[in-house]
Amino acid sequence: MKSYKLTESEIKFTDLIWKNEPITSGDLVKRCQEEMNWKKSTTYTVLKKLCEKGLLQNENSVVSALITRDEYYANQSLRFVEDTYGGSLPKFLTAFMGGKKLNNRQAEELKKLIDEHKEGES
Repeated sequence: MKSYKLTESEIKFTDLIWKNEPITSGDLVKRCQEEMNWKKSTTYTVLKKLCEKGLLQNENSVVSALITRDEYYANQSLRFVEDTYGGSLPKFLTAFMGGKKLNNRQAEELKKLIDEHKEGES
């Protein structure tokens, strides 16, 4: 999956689209004015930029996302683990846990998740 690096305002803008898609560009301009105090030109500039990045599309004045919110945040999480922990999930989990203990339910959920994602297994 392509990696997207977005500013805070681009994330807020894209989140607005995810919540309302498909949305006409006219309605998008109105919502951006109401929720972010943006001018029409700002909305169209950011929209064009995110379309060029391959995150959104604007066809016949109808705006929609090319990836889901979950896909975007999964990609961001993977990039964080890669950049911060050299891609090591065990190192990330060790830092994330910070010495905390898991309850039995949490431990079982993690074991199940690990089993479902082992290489060579379906």
